Amino acid sequence: MSLDRTDVRKIAFLARVRVDDDQLDGLAGELSNILGWVEQLGEVNTDGVAPMTSVGEMVLLRRTDEVNDGGDADGLLANAPEPEGAYFAVPKVVE
Repeated sequence: MSLDRTDVRKIAFLARVRVDDDQLDGLAGELSNILGWVEQLGEVNTDGVAPMTSVGEMVLLRRTDEVNDGGDADGLLANAPEPEGAYFAVPKVVE
């Protein structure tokens, strides 16, 4: 795929990149080369190749999904600057 000055100007506008008019021809050539390489990748036979998410074989560690209340209300309230009973005391925000 070959790009011209108009295409590069539009791409620069969409990317919000300021490009001077004297640089458009050079960028058109460079972007055309990049698109050519991408087209070459489309010619590679990938039948039977599994998609990868990482270059190394990894297994993510997972914890069991359990619903609980935390079980440590006293520990949480110990961090509060001014607890009131079993609750957090906060400044009034509505007048």
